[in-house]
Amino acid sequence: MKITRVTTHHHRTDFTYGASAGGVGGNLHLKAMDTLLVRVETDAGIHGWGEGFGFTLVETTKDAVDRLIGPACIGQDARDIAGLTRMLARRFHNFGRNGPVTFGISAIDIALWDIRAKAAGKPLHALLGQAARREVPAYASLLRYGVPDDVARNTTEALSRGYRHIKLHEVDLRCIRAARDAAPGVPLMLDINCAWDTEAEAVQFCEDVAAVDPAWVEEPIWPPEDIPAIARIRALSPVPISAGECNGTVEDFCRMFETRAVDVAQPSITKIGGMSAMLEIAELARETGVRLVPHCPYFGPGLLATLHFLAATEEAEPIEIYFADLARAPYGEALVPRGGVIPVPTAPGLGYEPTP
Repeated sequence: MKITRVTTHHHRTDFTYGASAGGVGGNLHLKAMDTLLVRVETDAGIHGWGEGFGFTLVETTKDAVDRLIGPACIGQDARDIAGLTRMLARRFHNFGRNGPVTFGISAIDIALWDIRAKAAGKPLHALLGQAARREVPAYASLLRYGVPDDVARNTTEALSRGYRHIKLHEVDLRCIRAARDAAPGVPLMLDINCAWDTEAEAVQFCEDVAAVDPAWVEEPIWPPEDIPAIARIRALSPVPISAGECNGTVEDFCRMFETRAVDVAQPSITKIGGMSAMLEIAELARETGVRLVPHCPYFGPGLLATLHFLAATEEAEPIEIYFADLARAPYGEALVPRGGVIPVPTAPGLGYEPTP
């Protein structure tokens, strides 16, 4: 089965996320919600969809696929996922082992898994594991508001929609306490997006938030690839530490696990190398006793592939859902959580076709 065509589609839509006029926080850079859809076609008449990390760099990732990765895929065997992605990684390694080229390779890998499952006539999760969950619980990943009233109001709104886990992107302790007051007893995760420049600041933050009993503090220090620093912070932190969304290779996770840097590993399927890398990291996490909860702020095939992964894994974990209402989502209403869960598709492949 040969690859005959690779095309990219930039899906852009307006969105709202519950911010007041004074509560835009750190999200002014998101003028719209951008998703890069990548379609891979074969001479067998089967096509697959993938997604490369997008947001504000969607055009850069698109360019990497259009000019470099896509042409290199033409004529290659779509069934040899490992061989093809290895070839792409080696051919384009001078463009960086993390960034738009890796994001583009991730999209190809996801699309090839979609093709493999379609060719087998099975939903993707059936090829990944035996758990066969019919639905996966979702947690609401709130964007940064920077205003306690906004945080409390949106936390309450998320709970009213059925979510039973909440993640914040706040660094202001007042905002974090506002969420805890609005959601007593609810698992609360804190993603601070590498806000601190020193280990002392990061450890102090962890000590300050211990009173709200967070499930984890995510990405505690800049730069995110300073794995030894993350390990030292974890050794001193009174709360669990998570990281990994910025990792570009499986080897980065090997170093995280070897140095015991994290309690929770968070690979991002549209960044790390797609489903193939996700499966490798999951096995490494299992061997080292590290919890794995994927990073997943997507609305396209990256979200859908992560859903299938979590439906198949032995350990039940929730899926991250960006708490934003899109005017026009790639899959319409199909992946909007209802009652705090998302049903897992049963059709072959990823199970849904996006609207480019």
